[in-house]
Amino acid sequence: MSIAADKKNIENTLLVYRQKLDQIPDDQFNVTPPGGGWSYAEVYSHIMQATVASFIAVEKCSNGTGKTDTKRINWLAWLVLVAGVFPGTKFKAPASIAGMVADISKEDARNLIIKVKKRLDEVIPNISGSSAFCKLKHPRFGMLNAKQWLRFTGIHLTHHIKQLKRIEKKFQKR
Repeated sequence: MSIAADKKNIENTLLVYRQKLDQIPDDQFNVTPPGGGWSYAEVYSHIMQATVASFIAVEKCSNGTGKTDTKRINWLAWLVLVAGVFPGTKFKAPASIAGMVADISKEDARNLIIKVKKRLDEVIPNISGSSAFCKLKHPRFGMLNAKQWLRFTGIHLTHHIKQLKRIEKKFQKR
């Protein structure tokens, strides 16, 4: 995928998050779903904070303040970036990311979506001129460059839409 296509994918996915947010009943947003797991609020908190962190990595790689690494990406990262999806197995968020999850309000979620969109617009212009060898470490996928971080971000955002759908199904079953 090109930078423009990845950007468009992220923008479209953020629109889905915004639309879903409006559809989630207020009384369910902060409630742990039947059977356990994250609430809608916790998913929004996680995905938006993780996206901001990913954009910081994009920015550092684009600005040349990452680390020089000429090695290829690991096989799992390659598979995910090429396929455009995570493997079918569920992954637990790394402890460093899971620890940031908060019980936020719907208004906080709206504001985070706006913040993410703004950050996307800020980081995009510098990606095409960035070095493929200026990278930062992802907790699971190893060293990624700016383009790879951008691609990962879109895949990660899309992945958590599925989680929101699972939560919705849990509430419908009760």
